[in-house]
Amino acid sequence: MRKRLWTSERDKKTRESQVVQVRVPGVAFAVWLILMTVSAVLAVWLQTSGVKSTWIGLLIVGINLVGLYVLFALKIADQWEKAIILRFGRFIGLRGPGLFWIVPVVDRIPAWIDHRVMVTPFSAEKTLTKDTVPVDVDAVLFWLVWDAEKAALEVEDYQVAISWAAQTALREVIGQMDLADILVGRARMDRDLQKTIDERTTPWGITVQSVEIRDIVIPQELEDAMSRQAQAERERQARVILGESEKQIAHSFADASLAYIDNPTALHLRAMNMLFEGLKERGALVIVPSSAVDTMNLGGLMGTTSLASMAARGSEEGGRSQEGS
Repeated sequence: MRKRLWTSERDKKTRESQVVQVRVPGVAFAVWLILMTVSAVLAVWLQTSGVKSTWIGLLIVGINLVGLYVLFALKIADQWEKAIILRFGRFIGLRGPGLFWIVPVVDRIPAWIDHRVMVTPFSAEKTLTKDTVPVDVDAVLFWLVWDAEKAALEVEDYQVAISWAAQTALREVIGQMDLADILVGRARMDRDLQKTIDERTTPWGITVQSVEIRDIVIPQELEDAMSRQAQAERERQARVILGESEKQIAHSFADASLAYIDNPTALHLRAMNMLFEGLKERGALVIVPSSAVDTMNLGGLMGTTSLASMAARGSEEGGRSQEGS
């Protein structure tokens, strides 16, 4: 569907360019209309003045011939245009921009060449890359005519020719590149396309300013596989980073152990701090290794704490019983 639409759009532009080739300036039409009006008024005035009909007819014919000459000989080219002039089928030169004259019947204008920068979209559908992957590529071509004579005489329709040349060059460049190079190397692909198309269009008087890749479409299955591959690569990198973090943590603990190895008091204080933090955050139930109990003398400490709490509880009960009596 996209290819048919592109072809119909190209044919429409070609028909429009062919219609524009036969055009009458508004100034020439206005001059012709004024001369026709003047000839009619003059004929009526001369007839009422008693002039012979023969002279009146000759005068009217002369004015009409002058009007027809102005109508078909006067041409105007826009600022960005050049008119191709053929005399009896032979090229005699370019005219424009601005007002110019031609010889009716003898001269004709087969083409009006536009010197502005033109934009041509083109595409390559289901084209195999170097690693046999079918891709759809859409691109835009920016070009202009630098020699109107060559564009008119060397090629039948330079707009259609450059469109097909661009599409063929795109297919050739895709066939010479791997899919990975196409996806990540668009700038290189643009340069290769510009060079290839410019070599083909230079003999036609056309130069390519730039080529830009708009879109690259790959099969959905391949796109899903590439997505899974990228996800697996990210997971692998995450695991590698986690392993590096574990190594750094292990080195930190090793350095800390060197600071505690000759200072048991510091180790004891650090253990007590860890136990306090655990009791404060996680509740009263804390599982402590037996080695930590022996190292920090937690048994005696806990026994003393228990006796102190029991004594405090007994004194509170005795005070309550005295108050009740």
